[in-house]
Amino acid sequence: MRVRSGRRQGAWWREAAITATAGAVCLVGAAVRPDGTLSPPDAAAWLIAVVSCGVLPLRHRAPPAVLLVTTVAVLPAQPLGLLLSPLIEAAVVVAAYGYALTARTEVRAAVAVLLTSGALLAAAVPSPADQSWQDAGRIGAVAAFPLVAGVLGHSVRTRRAYLAAVEDRARRAERSREDEARRRVAEERLRIARELHDLVAHQITLANAQATVAAHLFDVRPEQTRRSLTELVETTAQALDELRATVGLLRSSGDPDATAEPAPGLSRLPTLLDSFRRAGLAVSVDEDGPARPLPPGVDLTAYRIIQEALTNVTKHAGTDRARVRLSWDPERVTITITDDGPGARTAPDRAPGYGLIGMAERAAAAGGSIATGRRPGGGFQVRAELPVPSRGENARP
Repeated sequence: MRVRSGRRQGAWWREAAITATAGAVCLVGAAVRPDGTLSPPDAAAWLIAVVSCGVLPLRHRAPPAVLLVTTVAVLPAQPLGLLLSPLIEAAVVVAAYGYALTARTEVRAAVAVLLTSGALLAAAVPSPADQSWQDAGRIGAVAAFPLVAGVLGHSVRTRRAYLAAVEDRARRAERSREDEARRRVAEERLRIARELHDLVAHQITLANAQATVAAHLFDVRPEQTRRSLTELVETTAQALDELRATVGLLRSSGDPDATAEPAPGLSRLPTLLDSFRRAGLAVSVDEDGPARPLPPGVDLTAYRIIQEALTNVTKHAGTDRARVRLSWDPERVTITITDDGPGARTAPDRAPGYGLIGMAERAAAAGGSIATGRRPGGGFQVRAELPVPSRGENARP
């Protein structure tokens, strides 16, 4: 409240100072008589000064009306025995400046200022008997002062509009940078979530399958149980290593490509399939067409889709068999993972997983597509199509 009261008080004093100054200038101009002599302002001079300058504080609320009143108040100066000069029309100059500064349209302000100058020009011309060449400069100044004030007001208005536009663009740019930063943070969080989900879901699923086999064979086949437990130890150790490497990559502040291990790709597919086979899932692989090198991003996407699809088979399909098919053509590689299981039922109070969502996001990010669903003959199918670069494009060797 104190700040607002201070602003109002400052505006009041500013308006009072402008009004008093314009009134003083008007009275000084009225002291100059048509014959060139000086005399104290008479009643007519005081009337013109009070009427023309008294409405100036209202120029911010009604600028056209104030310009009209100040002009009409000054026009009778010469018939009342005063010399119409730029000093007497001080209030008109202030009103013309204010109207040009606040008018809704530039055309309206220009027309009003031109009409004001024309009216003052006509009123400043003396009678034919009293005309002399010395009046030419005064008459020109009477008409020019409102025009100059209008041009100055228009310039200030244009400058303020330019500064406002610059500030608005700066604010928009700042908001755009903040939105872009939030978008990148969200994308990075989504990428981290996908990587951790694929890593943890795969390794934990294998560990759970191996532990289940060991518990089932603990009494009847101790040697196979020992082998399953050994594989379980290897699986958990590998999971810890991969998790440590992933977290280390996320925490590194330098170039991740310079310090991290190469991202997995289809070259590590045999190792991935062996891990599922050790967990009890029989996986067959078919490949059509000559294999082509893939860019690192597409290669990683293909690997993760196969990994997640086989993980879902192990967890949900209710079968111990799955098939992986890679079909290569000049423009794309089609990856199909199928099973013939009935599908396991999910508890109604259990939240759905993010495996299928993650596969769809990965395929879209790599420029491909994916389709998932139940097969007409039974089982589930994941079919992904990923782009293959041409021979001249940069691919992973």
